[in-house]
Amino acid sequence: MSKYLIIGLGNIGDEYANTRHNIGFDVLFAFVAKHGGKFTVDRLAYVAEIKIKGKQFICICPTTYMNLSGRAFKYWQEKEKIPTANTLTIVDDLALPIDKIRIRKSGTHAGHNGLKDIQNILGTDEYPKLRFGIGNVYPKGMQVDFVLGKWKKDEVAIVQLKIEKSVEIIERFAFEGIDRTMTAYNNLSFSLNNN
Repeated sequence: MSKYLIIGLGNIGDEYANTRHNIGFDVLFAFVAKHGGKFTVDRLAYVAEIKIKGKQFICICPTTYMNLSGRAFKYWQEKEKIPTANTLTIVDDLALPIDKIRIRKSGTHAGHNGLKDIQNILGTDEYPKLRFGIGNVYPKGMQVDFVLGKWKKDEVAIVQLKIEKSVEIIERFAFEGIDRTMTAYNNLSFSLNNN
């Protein structure tokens, strides 16, 4: 049975729930719920195990806070003996508009503290990522408040649609491979009219 490690980045605590920075958690919660799984508290993370058609998904939401996400990634990767190519890290991305998702085989942390820690601990930026665009419409000097803020009312529907698409991406990543998944989703603009 081939095994996959899916990492949703975010921060634990009610004050961070449903914020832009926690979209990695939200995508993974949706994936696990869709497949009837349940998270339990385990070492360094909330963990759920899902089996779909001969594939096993170890899903983790690190409980170490965003800036120390690498410890949970490495611990679960080593414990479950999962090759880096079979991992997918889900993360918010300020550089992408809200209607975009990008899947990449590698790429720098681009200033994202969660990715920075994973890159430092793994010693490479060559690990697959699903970057969930959150846009960057905020006043100068207000980046932290924006990232840690809740979605605006007029963003909620598009975010929900993108969460559903991100769940599909996790499935296709495992069943069709990263190249086909990138081709299928990287050039899409998600809007409520055409999906």
